[in-house]
Amino acid sequence: MGLRAVDKNAHTAAVLGGLSSLASASRSAAPAGGASVDDVLVALHEFSEIVRYLNTRRSTGTVLALDSEADVQDALYVILRCWVRDLIWETPTAKVGNRFTIRDFVSRSLRLVIEAKFVRDETHGKTISKELHDDIEVYRQSSTCETIVFFIYDPNSHIPDGRELRRTIEESRVIGGRSVTCKLVIKP
Repeated sequence: MGLRAVDKNAHTAAVLGGLSSLASASRSAAPAGGASVDDVLVALHEFSEIVRYLNTRRSTGTVLALDSEADVQDALYVILRCWVRDLIWETPTAKVGNRFTIRDFVSRSLRLVIEAKFVRDETHGKTISKELHDDIEVYRQSSTCETIVFFIYDPNSHIPDGRELRRTIEESRVIGGRSVTCKLVIKP
C-alpha cells in the first residue's frame, strides 16, 4: 500500500471517527427527538470535511458537485437529516409586508430555521449581508423560530470580510419581547 493510500485511509478513519463521535454525543446529550442546535452547528462546521471525503473516497462514484444553492441544500439535508429527525425542507413563511419567502429547512422541535446560501459571484458576496438581514426581518415574525442558522457556501471567497459579516449577523436580538438567536457558518 502506497503512502497516498495510507494517508487517505487515515483521513477517512478520522472523518468517520468524527462523525461517530458526533452521533454518540447527539444520542447522549440530545432530547429524545434528535439533536440540539449546537449539534447542528457542529455538523455544519464539518461540511467541508464531509464533502472532501465524499469527493476523494476509494470507490469510484459520483462526485458531489456544489455548483448552485440547490446543490448545497441537498448536501445539507443529507448531512443533517439523520440528526434532526423532524427536518423539513422548503417551507414557505407567512406573508409579511406583501411578500413571503421559502425557509430552506425547519425543525419545529428545535425551533430552528436553517437558511442556505451559495455565493455566486463577487457582487453577490458584497451584497449577501443585505440578503441575510432581509431574511432575519421575515423570520422574526414567526413565533416558532428561536434560532436562525445561516449556512453560506462561498467556494471562491467572494465575501470581502467574513468576520464583520459574522459580527453584524450574530448580534443579540429581542423581537416582540422574545429572543431570536442568529448563527452564521461560512464554508468552505
